[in-house]
Amino acid sequence: MSDTPNGPIEGARYGHTNLIARDWRRLASWYERLFGCVPVPPERDYAGPDLSRGTAIPDAALKGVHLRLPGHGESGPTLEIYTFASTGAGMEPAIDRPGFGHIAFAVADVPPARDRVLAEGGSPVGDVVTLTTADGRRVTWCYVTDPEGNVVELQSWAPPA
Repeated sequence: MSDTPNGPIEGARYGHTNLIARDWRRLASWYERLFGCVPVPPERDYAGPDLSRGTAIPDAALKGVHLRLPGHGESGPTLEIYTFASTGAGMEPAIDRPGFGHIAFAVADVPPARDRVLAEGGSPVGDVVTLTTADGRRVTWCYVTDPEGNVVELQSWAPPA
């Protein structure tokens, strides 16, 4: 595949998604406990002029970790959770805000997974619903938040009835 103005960038493949946390250790631990994410060493601890130039944040400093997402093997994508020394207050979660909206996890059974998320410091966003897709499959899903207010979708797919 060539790198042409009208085609995909040569060698492109998904790598990771970044999540900025108020407390990266606490949030990473939550994703490990609830979804089986696995830390990928080493822990990150970056600061200095190169980080400042790359982020456009004066005196940038951050700490964090990459977590291997479940279900994709040892070379699967990661969730990168960082805390910047300058991390601000953040925004309220909103399902319809432009930009990245949520991370989704497939689970065996949505209602007990939702209960566990809520028991572990998450919050509800809407109700558990089941929809039938155009091809007849059923998906049960809901939105919740992690302890820092980031939206997480829980979903479970079933074959056509």
